Amino acid sequence: MSVASINFQSYPTNLEEKSSLPQAKIIVTMPAYNAAKTLLKTFEDIPKGLVSEIILVDDCSKDDTVSVGSSLDIKVISHPHNVGYGGNQKTCYLEALRDKADIIIMLHPDYQYDPKKIPEIVAPILTGRADIVLGSRLLGGGALKGGMPLYKFIANRFLTACQNFVLGTNLSEFHTGYRAYSRKFLETVPFLRNSLAFVFDAEILCQAVYFDFRIAEIAVETRYFPEASSINFLNSVKYGLSVLATLVKFSLAKCKLKSSDLFKV
Repeated sequence: MSVASINFQSYPTNLEEKSSLPQAKIIVTMPAYNAAKTLLKTFEDIPKGLVSEIILVDDCSKDDTVSVGSSLDIKVISHPHNVGYGGNQKTCYLEALRDKADIIIMLHPDYQYDPKKIPEIVAPILTGRADIVLGSRLLGGGALKGGMPLYKFIANRFLTACQNFVLGTNLSEFHTGYRAYSRKFLETVPFLRNSLAFVFDAEILCQAVYFDFRIAEIAVETRYFPEASSINFLNSVKYGLSVLATLVKFSLAKCKLKSSDLFKV
């Protein structure tokens, strides 16, 4: 398994230059919950010439997310019941695979991450240098400048250090909501067995390491503002404990001391 922090400024990011990139069907998936106020901004900044399809999965929002999404050139899937962030991602990825995506991007529709970075986040996969690409808010050192709360910054650094130590990686951030996956990766790892909660994100990266997939990072800016989604302090604590528990499961499975369904094909 290889991990790299890669600067892809040499790759074309202008849509007029995209013909020099290998051809692939790129689908953007957006797991949504109460994103009505930011969905349009996010949609408008997605590079339409590069992206083949946009899928919005609404997790039983209490606002007009579905109505706003239905007015745009987006495939909208609405959960009749709230199943959680991890459950939402499962629907996103299954639908993208069903629509024959070669690369699947997860982009939060809360406008916290810059959709214009999509050409950069897919470039490592398109050129065969990675199976997963993470948009790291910490790689460029701008997380706090972008408004990340200090306690979240500290917790992010602590958990990332624990994950790097246990997994043998050297990533700057494990907790980003901006990611790109290859089709092969999502067809290989048993992500449907993952949690319905926020720890899904940590579990899928443990699976990436366990099954020896290549991970790369690019630097992305972050925006924190009232409309941007964010888990509260109590849920952040639960998430942190769940991440640590996942590392224990990984270690036991890797050492063949106790198996886990997360790491069975």
